[in-house]
Amino acid sequence: MAAGPSVLEAIQELSRENGAPQVSSSGLDDRLTKRLQQLVSSHPVLLFMKGTPEEPKCGFSQKVVDILKKEKVKFGSFDILTDNEVREGLKKFSNWPTYPQLYCKGELLGGCDIVITMHESGELTDVFKDHGVGVSDSLETKPNKTAGGKGGISEQSGLSTALTTRLAGLINSSPVMLFMKGTVDEPRCGFSRKVVDILKQEKVEFETFDILSDDEVRQGLKVYSNWSSYPQLYIKGELIGGSDIVLEMQKSGEFRKVLTEKGIHQKVSLEDRLKNLLNSSPVMLFMKGTPDSPRCGFSSKVVNTLKEEGVDFGSFDILSDEEVRQGLKTFSNWPTYPQLYYKGELVGGCDIILELHSGGELKSTLSE
Repeated sequence: MAAGPSVLEAIQELSRENGAPQVSSSGLDDRLTKRLQQLVSSHPVLLFMKGTPEEPKCGFSQKVVDILKKEKVKFGSFDILTDNEVREGLKKFSNWPTYPQLYCKGELLGGCDIVITMHESGELTDVFKDHGVGVSDSLETKPNKTAGGKGGISEQSGLSTALTTRLAGLINSSPVMLFMKGTVDEPRCGFSRKVVDILKQEKVEFETFDILSDDEVRQGLKVYSNWSSYPQLYIKGELIGGSDIVLEMQKSGEFRKVLTEKGIHQKVSLEDRLKNLLNSSPVMLFMKGTPDSPRCGFSSKVVNTLKEEGVDFGSFDILSDEEVRQGLKTFSNWPTYPQLYYKGELVGGCDIILELHSGGELKSTLSE
């Protein structure tokens, strides 16, 4: 898990050398992968260390144990010195080459240096709090849906007017807005990756903001939303929650319900969109301009030919939509316009239409 701005400087070198820690089963057999998955998820907080909490076998493990005790969280541990298969396998599984390794809810937080820096910055406490670690049956950090769904946003935040306005603008810059660590292509923490994956699974169009790139936004949004950690997901300007809440909502079906209620529809792929357009009329002409105002001679010729034949047809102005214009060329394997379709099948372009017309075959072709 990538940490906060104060942590980033301390781990920047490690990140460059080892990449952001992420689960990878490359090179591991299914049995070992399953075993490691069960191990990392066996406790809300789990420490893979050398030795035991009572008798650590290295100074780094000792430091992390001491920090967890100071954080007053319950944690499990696994002595990697007792099992070489786990010791070597976990390095590949987590893409993290050293020990100790600390996990929270099955996600890797990091090693000794990262844990120390997160502890000193207060971010480790925030992560545990957000994921209910050490807080018995507490749901106090979840958005209060009965209070208008505002997710604890306080108008008396103490933030400057300029920052408040900026944050409100960012939150409302997209119907679905995710404040995360990293980007969609390169999430910098496992929790951000989870929410990105859920949004993709739900086929939702969304925008993101990398809070690691702007500390003013990162710290200010915590106060503005009264939510202490990231990611934070907003729909139509209202806070939904972090990764655990979004995951719970998806599993229960509530997330899809909320999206529908907010008027957020599943993103239609270009291929599906093209198919819908092709079948929107039995005879469909993709042209430049409209039948009343053609924007090229070839389109005008096809329009006049169809009118002469007495054929009813629908049309789409490819000049009005560049995505359709370029996508249909690939979809139909036909590089130019106009393109005439009958029952979703390509008939051809201007030359073919005129040839069919002159041969007396066009009307029969469009009525089979």
